[in-house]
Amino acid sequence: MTQISTPKTLYDRDLNLWLEDTIAKLKARQFDELDLVNLIDEVEGLAGRDKRELESRFEVLLAHLLKRKYVMSPDDFRGWEITIRDQRTELRRLLKQSPSLKRYFVDVVDEIWPTALQIVQDDYPMVQFPTQCPFPLDTDVDSLLTEKFWN
Repeated sequence: MTQISTPKTLYDRDLNLWLEDTIAKLKARQFDELDLVNLIDEVEGLAGRDKRELESRFEVLLAHLLKRKYVMSPDDFRGWEITIRDQRTELRRLLKQSPSLKRYFVDVVDEIWPTALQIVQDDYPMVQFPTQCPFPLDTDVDSLLTEKFWN
């Protein structure tokens, strides 16, 4: 049986070259020559990537805030505080680049909180963590990214 192969598009052969070609066509206003199907897929992928990054960093931040506030392990405090600082820095950068993600930040609280809580409960089963989030997640993103919640 002979299989008919369809020629691969530039997008399939070399993504970077396709991106360069697409940028050149956009700059030259050659809109009728654009590979719209793949361009739309790539733009949608960019939006999803930023949301996934926000979710991942938010989850790590919450887990480390919980550890730092509720787990009495002074030898670990510095490491947790460094992770908190790093996640906050990256989240601020992401929100500065895409301020509209602040709304998304608030929208995903109900998804992220239980996961972060489960992570720390699994890691520290003897520690009593609050079932409700003790941090101002749904109203004040800025304080979550700046405030020191432990004493």
